Amino acid sequence: MSFFKRLFSSEKKETLDKGLEKSKESFFDKLSKAVAGKSKVDDDVLDNLEDILITSDVGVNTTLKIINRIEKRVAEDKYLGTDELNKILREEISGLLSETKSGEATEFDVPKDKKPYVIMVVGVNGVGKTTTIGKLAYQFKKAGHNVVLGAADTFRAAAIDQLQIWADRVQVPIVKQQMGSDPASVAFDTLESAVAQNADVVIIDTAGRLHNKVNLMNELTKVKRVMQKVIGDAPHDVMLVLDGSTGQNAFEQAKQFTAATEVSSLAVTKLDGTAKGGVVIGISDQFQIPVKYIGVGEGIEDLQVFNKYEFVDSFFK
Repeated sequence: MSFFKRLFSSEKKETLDKGLEKSKESFFDKLSKAVAGKSKVDDDVLDNLEDILITSDVGVNTTLKIINRIEKRVAEDKYLGTDELNKILREEISGLLSETKSGEATEFDVPKDKKPYVIMVVGVNGVGKTTTIGKLAYQFKKAGHNVVLGAADTFRAAAIDQLQIWADRVQVPIVKQQMGSDPASVAFDTLESAVAQNADVVIIDTAGRLHNKVNLMNELTKVKRVMQKVIGDAPHDVMLVLDGSTGQNAFEQAKQFTAATEVSSLAVTKLDGTAKGGVVIGISDQFQIPVKYIGVGEGIEDLQVFNKYEFVDSFFK
């Protein structure tokens, strides 16, 4: 199916276009300099393109895959003009993303056979974790789902307070305890409350400190084990939130968290204020964990379901 048959609403598409503006401008500024004075795609152009993709935070391994694909095209076609490079890049990157698990959905929805559907959110402090939870709660509620939040990041009082602010703003119930409480206890209470309220979606916040892998693994394992006393197969989604503006640091965080727990989806935030939007391509390819949501603005509506076709279309528009 073509890119253009998978369009969001025009308003969402405009937000996505605007959110990726800095990444796009930076990328194509470098690309135009790389092909200046060149009439065809040769080894020099490919070497420059490799540097551009790496410095755009696509990542080394994913960059090499893209370059190899383009080299094959060059070998087959014998002569490729530099004016075709944009089109070729678009096709090869979309082809690469088509092989990943990311970005087929277009709506904020949950499986009908999981009620309540339990999302446990992980990630370091400062990546936009609490904001993502708040915006996600808003979008799920807007889609007609009953949502309950759980403030299981009990390590910081600010985390509980911030989640309370979002719960008030979105007008959804929140379950919380005092700072320093057992996170697993908060998660247990949240699920019991959600079942009693016949909730559709539960979103559990967890501590954002990146302590050593063993402690992180033990804590998250305990939270999951205690949740399963209420709902046998909870959590249904372990979502890792990454700050897209940190580029390669986001890769490192993804490595550490995927080593510590079974991450099943990703949300990449703060793409609107950065030229590092290429990180979504690399993370989606390298970790083979679905990128479900992207943050492309500060507004409450600016958390979007990630659709790879739309993403590539906006990036290369």
